[in-house]
Amino acid sequence: MLIIEGWLSFEPGEVERLGDAARTMVAETHKEEGCIEYAFSQDLSDPCKIRIIERWVDDAALAAHFQTPHMADFQAAMASAKRTGGSATSYTAEVQRKLI
Repeated sequence: MLIIEGWLSFEPGEVERLGDAARTMVAETHKEEGCIEYAFSQDLSDPCKIRIIERWVDDAALAAHFQTPHMADFQAAMASAKRTGGSATSYTAEVQRKLI
């Protein structure tokens, strides 16, 4: 399994402006083969920061995700966003242990 964890920071007002595009991206991504989980969430301590969490069955599923029409649409919406920072890291996971 491949796990993506990250964040994006924006100038005030940008998170709200991108809301519809982000909701569409999440909904369409959940339909993709190989998507286990895909979510954006607004950070409770910083409303200008979006947290990203993704789980994919493998690298091929993630690569296919980047070729989808909804990814192209989301990237177009993000192109005009006033971002102030960001980071994303991928991890492989062989063992899962439920904590809650």
